[in-house]
Amino acid sequence: MRSYEIMLILPADADDDVIGRVTDRIAGVLGERGGAVTKVDRWGKRRLAHEIARRSEGFYLVVECSADPDSLRELERVLSLVDDVVRFKVVARAA
Repeated sequence: MRSYEIMLILPADADDDVIGRVTDRIAGVLGERGGAVTKVDRWGKRRLAHEIARRSEGFYLVVECSADPDSLRELERVLSLVDDVVRFKVVARAA
């Protein structure tokens, strides 16, 4: 298992329900394949560097997890289909 950090941008008006659904979806996909979410850090609403889909603000969320590369590919596929996720980026953490 490798450690990863996922930064997500959700709509600026995302409430606890939306954030909970997204984090539960991540935990579910990783959990089915032996991975786990280790930390969720809410950065809150911030201004975007440039507009994305006509949005100038977004709610930033950082998720730290451990997973194998195959389950991460599935997670990226699932996140690309979730309507509540504006953008996301997965980065491997240094060991």
